[in-house]
Amino acid sequence: MALHLIKLCVGADSLDDLRQWVADRSMVAMAAGLQPHSSHVTRMVPKRLEELLDGGSLYWIIKGQVTARQRLMDVVSFTGGDGITRCELILGPEVIETTPAPRRPFQGWRYLEDKDAPRDLSASGANLETMPDDLKRELAELGLL
Repeated sequence: MALHLIKLCVGADSLDDLRQWVADRSMVAMAAGLQPHSSHVTRMVPKRLEELLDGGSLYWIIKGQVTARQRLMDVVSFTGGDGITRCELILGPEVIETTPAPRRPFQGWRYLEDKDAPRDLSASGANLETMPDDLKRELAELGLL
């Protein structure tokens, strides 16, 4: 069973903001001759790498709700110019929308067990991509999504 990470998406006000950022980073990677991807640098290095890289994703929290995930492709540990060890999470180029799930703010990242992860929005069988984010959030809060 896959293990995931969950993290606040600081700087993105919407799912569209996150998608634009990921698209921009993917284009930069392709221009450098790499596979399309984005990455996120964090201070703490996950210890459960094998479980994370066995189908895990990074779930993003935007405005207090888990709203999307990206496939975790690799985790690279490095030491910065300041001598501090950091971690680069290499993420797939696709932003997959999830059913909105409320989460309180926290610092850093947390592990997220597969059984506790929000399901992909496309798994609901309905075509909800065109529905406004605020409406999806409200329907999720009411337990209707």
